[in-house]
Amino acid sequence: LLGLLWMFSPLLTSMRALQKADERAVMSRTVESDRCYLMDRGYAKFLLWNVIHTAQSSYICRVRDNWVYEVIEEKRLTAADRKAGVISDQIVKFTGSKADVLPDHPVRLVIVSASEHTSRGSSATGSSTGPSCDGKLRLATDLLEIPAELIAEGYRLRWLIELFFRMFKQLLGCRHLLSTRQNGVEIQTYLAIIACLLILIYTGRAPTKRTFEMICLSMSGWASLEELERHIEKLRPAKT
Repeated sequence: LLGLLWMFSPLLTSMRALQKADERAVMSRTVESDRCYLMDRGYAKFLLWNVIHTAQSSYICRVRDNWVYEVIEEKRLTAADRKAGVISDQIVKFTGSKADVLPDHPVRLVIVSASEHTSRGSSATGSSTGPSCDGKLRLATDLLEIPAELIAEGYRLRWLIELFFRMFKQLLGCRHLLSTRQNGVEIQTYLAIIACLLILIYTGRAPTKRTFEMICLSMSGWASLEELERHIEKLRPAKT
């Protein structure tokens, strides 16, 4: 038994380190005041909501489709709310959770129409294609007074951030940080954004993975400047 514990001790240590480095755990330790946190379903934790609310910040968090709740108050929808795709706006009390901690503040649930889709499980590359959606986004928030249309818009803008980091990691080669120090991360981020803007200014189009690869090949000597220029010329919009 002692031998087995000794063998698995490095694994247990690694698992504890991963738990401490988990994004949700890190977020609960770094919540600041006067912020509005936009969060996906993985962050739908009552304890985290309480931490954010106690810090005098706010949150908009998508919750899972199967969460059970009791409607306390039905809020009237405006024409602007309906135009933004809002289906309902309610003050609710979650009743189906087995969590030890419940929200210690009023929670508002704004339901917004979305594209219905069914999860295809894991893709060929091993990555998840995401959970299914029944055509409704359920957004929980402690923002009780602002229009429901702004709750929907806030969550939509969250995806602009996701798209930026997708470009940052996949198109600009920043999947791995060259430094974990703040100055090093800032330098790498600024360089990536500058490279993106230069490509956009020079070609008139947003950078693609192929364009980034060609620039890297040219800078490392594997592609000539002429080859890079021919590639960039193909990206320029056709003159009419």
